[in-house]
Amino acid sequence: MTSQKLASEGLGTALLLIGVVGSGIMAQSLTDDIALALLANAIATGCTLYFIITIFGPISGAHFNPIVTLAFALKGEHPWRLVASYIPVQIIGGIVGVWLCHVMFDLDLIQASTTARTGANQWTSEVFATVGLLLVIFGGLRSRPDTVPTLVAVYITGAYWFTSSTSFANPAVTISRAFSDTFAGIDPAHVVGFILAQLIGLAVALPVIRFLFDKSDY
Repeated sequence: MTSQKLASEGLGTALLLIGVVGSGIMAQSLTDDIALALLANAIATGCTLYFIITIFGPISGAHFNPIVTLAFALKGEHPWRLVASYIPVQIIGGIVGVWLCHVMFDLDLIQASTTARTGANQWTSEVFATVGLLLVIFGGLRSRPDTVPTLVAVYITGAYWFTSSTSFANPAVTISRAFSDTFAGIDPAHVVGFILAQLIGLAVALPVIRFLFDKSDY
């Protein structure tokens, strides 16, 4: 049912942001070592991705990401009638997840991040991170669908470290993190640049995915 799919996407995205933002807040409160905080943030995010994709995948496809939803729709593997409802639910779910983190850690509910994340290096990083994420998803579905939760979790955990932007690769996550002036935040003024880079990543990834994974003669 459509209501189950939307509930799955909203709840899953909320849990994803709780994993991202909550672990960032906890790490920052326990250590002044930025590298250690980033490691904790990456591991918690990867763990969260694994369980939300595993449990919600059979219900909604476990997109939790407007870029992923658009990729499936553009490939003809997701109905366009659901795109217009999936994306707002993902964004709203993400923001609710951020607010719940603020409540759990006794912070001001309404915040705006002051963390600067901008520049050609960060935008290039987001293009690369988005291309990589889509390759992992569609490559995994082509070869071993049962491993997709693990593949995505491992990819994002690693991409926290090998991309300068820490691999957002998700407009819903980007928008939601602007609502938290904590370790995982992004200045609202820099959100558009990240989302444009993610959309470019989608445009780059789609022909590569079609070339590599849509053929049946190998």
